[in-house]
Amino acid sequence: MKKFKYIFVLIGMSMIGCSDLEEQPVGLLTPSSFFTSIDKVQIAINGAYAHMEHRYFMSREMSMSLMLASDMVDLNVNVTNPERVQFSNVGILADNANIAVYWPKCYQIIGAANQAIDGASYVTADAAAKNKVVAQAYFIRAFVYYHLVRQFGAIPYIDKPVTDVQAAGSISKTAVADVYKNIIADLKFAKEWLPDTQITRAMPAKSAASSFLASVYLTMGQYDPANFQLAYDEAKDIISKEGTYNLGLETDFQNLFDYSKTDASKEPIFVIDFIGKSDGDQGRDYLAAFTGIRADEQYGYSGGWSILVPSLNVYNTWNSLDYRRAVSFDATGVFKGLRQPYTKFTTYYTAGDNRPHIAKYTRKAGPAADGNGRTTNSNYLMMRYAEVLLIGAEAANEVGQTADAVTWTNRVRARARAGAAGGTASVFPADITTLSKDAMRTLVLEDRKWELAFEFSRWYDIARRDLGPTVFSASGLEGAKPAFVTARKYLFPLPANELTRNPNLLPQNAGY
Repeated sequence: MKKFKYIFVLIGMSMIGCSDLEEQPVGLLTPSSFFTSIDKVQIAINGAYAHMEHRYFMSREMSMSLMLASDMVDLNVNVTNPERVQFSNVGILADNANIAVYWPKCYQIIGAANQAIDGASYVTADAAAKNKVVAQAYFIRAFVYYHLVRQFGAIPYIDKPVTDVQAAGSISKTAVADVYKNIIADLKFAKEWLPDTQITRAMPAKSAASSFLASVYLTMGQYDPANFQLAYDEAKDIISKEGTYNLGLETDFQNLFDYSKTDASKEPIFVIDFIGKSDGDQGRDYLAAFTGIRADEQYGYSGGWSILVPSLNVYNTWNSLDYRRAVSFDATGVFKGLRQPYTKFTTYYTAGDNRPHIAKYTRKAGPAADGNGRTTNSNYLMMRYAEVLLIGAEAANEVGQTADAVTWTNRVRARARAGAAGGTASVFPADITTLSKDAMRTLVLEDRKWELAFEFSRWYDIARRDLGPTVFSASGLEGAKPAFVTARKYLFPLPANELTRNPNLLPQNAGY
C-alpha cells in the first residue's frame, strides 16, 4: 500500500534566538532552514506516520493494553508480566510499564504533526496548496489525542512545537471538553482540505476525517445526547458519498485481513500499513507474534507466542454459523506436520494455551523475514466502512431514525451471512426489523463486538456505554474481574513518572 518509505524527521527542531554578538552556528537545522517547500512539510508528516509503526503504539504496547482491558482478550495463564496482568484484570497501577512507554510515543507522534503544521508557515506557497498537505497533520494530531483523551481524560494538550523544554515540563492538564473541542476542530479542518481519495489508505482522505468525526460525536453522546444527532448526520453524509469516497463493504470478510487484498479493498478507511521490513522495533507487526499459536507450523512463522488469547467463552458464545467467527479464530494448528485441535496445543508446547487463538493478524499476513511473524505486511484497520455503518446505526437509533438504523445494521449482517466467496451462505446473522430503542442499542453494541473483534475498539465501547458492571461480572465472557471499580470512571492512571517530573499534572485520576 505504501508507495514511499517513511523517514523520520527531527521533531524537536526549534528556532534559536541570536543577538549580533552571538556566533551563528554553521549547518544548524532550524525550521526556517528546513521547511523550504511543501515537500518538506510532507517529510515531517511522514515522520508522524513512521512513529505509528513503532512497537510502543498500535503494534504492541498500546494495542495490547486496549485488547487486554476489554472482555474479549485474556492472557495466557503462563504470562506473569505485571503490566500485562494489570490490564487483563482491569487493575492498572500508576507505574504500569506499558503506559510509561506508549504515553511519550503518542506525544512524539503529536510532536511530529505539530512540527509539520508549524513548518508550513515557513513555506512560501499558495495557502490552499499547503492546506491540502498539512491537513494530514491535523488528522494525525486529532487521531492520537482521541486515543489519549478516551484513556486518560484530562491530559496535556500541546498544539505547537516544543521550543522551551522547561516550560513544556510544567504544562498543566487540559479539560476533557476542551480536548474534544480541539479534536473536532482538527478533524473539520482535515475534512475540508483532504482529497476525496488518496493513493493509499495509510494516508487519510476526507472519509477518514469524517469517519472519526462521527466516532467522536458518538463517544461524546455520553456527555450530551445532542451529540448523537451530530454523529448520525456525519455518518449519513459518508454513507451518501460511497461513490465519491470510493467506499464499500468487502465482499468476503476474510479479505479484510489478507495482506494481498486489502490494498485494493474499498472498506479500509484509515490503516497503519506494515511493509514487511523493520529496523529493530520500528516497523514490526508484533501482533502476529503476540496472537500466534506457540510452535504452530501452518503460516511459516515458527509459531507465535500465545500471549493474547481470548477466553474460551468468547469462542463458545459466538454463534458458529457466523462466518466472522471462522475468520477471527484459529481453532486448529499444525504441529510436526499434523493438524491438531486447540485442545492439544500444549501437547506440542507446554507454555502454549489450549484455546482458539486470534487469526486476524496471522492467517493472511504474508511472508515474514523475522521469526514469529514480526515483519509481515499487515494492515491494521484503524477505521473501516463497516464501523461507519454501525456508528450510523447506533446514532440513528438514538435520534429516532429507525429505518436507517435497521438498514445500515442489516448491510453489515448481510456480509457476515454471505460467508466466504464462492461458499454457501448461512442463515446467521439474520436481518432485523424494527426493534425498541433499548433493544436496538443492545443489538448494535453486540454487532460491534463481533464485527470489530480484536480491532482495539471493544474497551472504548465498554467505557462509553458503561458496560463494566455487566461485562466484568461473573457472567461476563472472562468471568468476574474484582479489580474493576466504577470509581475510576474507565480512565487509566496518568503515568507515575510524568507526575513525578511535572506536579502540575496532579491530581492523579480518581481511584489510583
